[in-house]
Amino acid sequence: MINIEHHDKLVAITIFGEFALADYKEFEELVTYKIQFGGPIDLLLDLRQMAGFTLDVAWEEIKFSRRHARDFRRIAVLTDDQWLTWSAWVTQLFVDAEVQVFEREIDARDWLDTAAEAAS
Repeated sequence: MINIEHHDKLVAITIFGEFALADYKEFEELVTYKIQFGGPIDLLLDLRQMAGFTLDVAWEEIKFSRRHARDFRRIAVLTDDQWLTWSAWVTQLFVDAEVQVFEREIDARDWLDTAAEAAS
């Protein structure tokens, strides 16, 4: 299950339990819409309560990242899992965005807010 929050140039997604393809498609649809009508966005991914993801989600994420390689300004990843931290750094190979991993949400949002203020 996912929870999506969005406003202006920020999309924040929190994943609970297993990240399934239907959830990813919901996220993908919203992000595509935001990019199409507003240009590059910032992304906050809260993976702290994610139990795992399906293989089809991993494949879809690679395809989506390649299609939108230049459509993200900053990506903040919330996790305390070392595997997910490493995975976040690998994501930088597919997108032209700054990717940063955080353990605390306040730090991630501060970092994203700094980017938003600089872009204004």
